[in-house]
Amino acid sequence: MTSESVFTYGSPQLKFGAGASGEIGFDLAQLGARRALVVTDPGVAATGAAQRIADSMKEYGVDAEVFDGVHVEPTDESLRRAVDHARANGPYDAYVAVGGGSCIDTAKAVNLLTTNEGDLTDYLNPPVGAGRAPARPLLPLVAVPTTTGTGAESTTVCVLDVLALKVKTGISHPRLRPTLAVVDPDLTVTQPPGVTASSGMDIVCHALESYTARPFDSYDRKRPEERVPYCGANPVSDMWVERSLTLLSRSFRTAVRDGENRQARADMALAATFAGLGFGNAGVHIPHANAYPIAGRVRDFRPEGYPDAEPLVPHGMSVSLTAPEAFRYTFEARPDRHVRAAELLDPGLDRPDDPAEYLPRALLHLMRDIGIPDGIGGVGYTEADVPALVEGTLKQQRLLATAPRQAGPDELAGIFTRSLRLW
Repeated sequence: MTSESVFTYGSPQLKFGAGASGEIGFDLAQLGARRALVVTDPGVAATGAAQRIADSMKEYGVDAEVFDGVHVEPTDESLRRAVDHARANGPYDAYVAVGGGSCIDTAKAVNLLTTNEGDLTDYLNPPVGAGRAPARPLLPLVAVPTTTGTGAESTTVCVLDVLALKVKTGISHPRLRPTLAVVDPDLTVTQPPGVTASSGMDIVCHALESYTARPFDSYDRKRPEERVPYCGANPVSDMWVERSLTLLSRSFRTAVRDGENRQARADMALAATFAGLGFGNAGVHIPHANAYPIAGRVRDFRPEGYPDAEPLVPHGMSVSLTAPEAFRYTFEARPDRHVRAAELLDPGLDRPDDPAEYLPRALLHLMRDIGIPDGIGGVGYTEADVPALVEGTLKQQRLLATAPRQAGPDELAGIFTRSLRLW
């Protein structure tokens, strides 16, 4: 086989800026929509943002209803409930997701399953599901993030917990990418500090993982129909990621400490969008693969700032907990990338004698400053849990394949064990 010489790049249309969410009715009317379902969660609904957006659409002749039953960190059960609601109250000719990644991913699943035949499991990534591709086009989806982190407004992925298996998995297909991303920094001002910290670490890891991912030309050549959205690090994704890390370095800590700082909020919203435009094409790897079982097997951890009474390890937090050790492990595959990423993320940090320690130290410095728990032990895991966590990670082959250095059961066990305590 010859090496790949082609990379692909995709993104939604983007509207960014304070007040942008008030223009969604105009945007939907341009797409020919007349009846839309706004998909949100109870917490966002309580702020009034989703209803305000729905009401504003009337000016442009778009009738919008609000569904506020999204589950924070979606499950297969919660997605089916949302799909059932849309089927019972539709048809709609567009969807609008207002909220964090949970709301946007739920809207992606609703859009898929109200336009295409089959059950949710038909579309889940193998080996959990059948990996079926949608046969029909989806309806227009406008994604309106109210948290700064997931980048779900830019990606082709829907992530969920499969309750019976206690594992996270996803659906991945280019047709899931939102039609339009409307990023309004004003919607993020009400984020509590804990949510800002966790979702912001998702931005950080999106950027770092896509920047250090296998290069697109390290894969074997593929036929056009075989290419997947996650194609490996490439010059276009690199550009977005570098800018994202620069914004994070100057504003992340400020956004956590002072949620009313509009410049910091705008920087974080832009950083999340840029990182989404990067990883949505390059892909993510070991920290995200590890995060799925960390979140999926949670027992009794309840994070600050999240109103849901259920045990929860928020996605961005779960991704960050093994990131320092994961990047120690991958350093030898792309040392220049790891060093450059550390320089961008924490330009004031003293450079250690061992360059392999540079990025882990930058991460640990940040995580301690913003209140991330001390490793997977900080969210309730012990050494006895490591085999089950490794088993869950090994189900994420789509993500592990993007890692610059191969990680099997022994390597993953070492990363988890060394991540029980980080400082």
